[in-house]
Amino acid sequence: MASNRHFARILLMQALYEWQQRDDEDLAKIIERHLGRHEFEENNLKFIHKAVAGLKRHMEEIDAIITASAPEWPIPQIAQVDLSILRLAIFELLFDDEVPPKAAINEAVELAKAFGGENSSKFVNGVLGTVFRTSAKYKPEDEKPK
Repeated sequence: MASNRHFARILLMQALYEWQQRDDEDLAKIIERHLGRHEFEENNLKFIHKAVAGLKRHMEEIDAIITASAPEWPIPQIAQVDLSILRLAIFELLFDDEVPPKAAINEAVELAKAFGGENSSKFVNGVLGTVFRTSAKYKPEDEKPK
């Protein structure tokens, strides 16, 4: 039985990827189709549904943040897998307080290593680092070596 948060993120990333290919289909319907193939514990189901609702609500804002944080990479030029990972991670970073920012970034980098191209993890890490450092959640004192 799949029960961990990492697998929930993989499912979300795959659903976002599929949604990007089919503009006319609702993201929630795609997720439900994917969920039908797996079992999740209640807390991870809640996370998935919260992420879908948040992604739908904030997608334009998330894409604007990607555009501002990676100006040399217009959204249509970003690899679709990388874009799915970035959208999910930015939702977690900026619109969901459940996961510490560095954990969200680390998870996204791991997804990029597993599913993206050879430079995906560096790209995802760079964009998310910029997003985080320009967010209200960033505290420069957290960066100082102890």
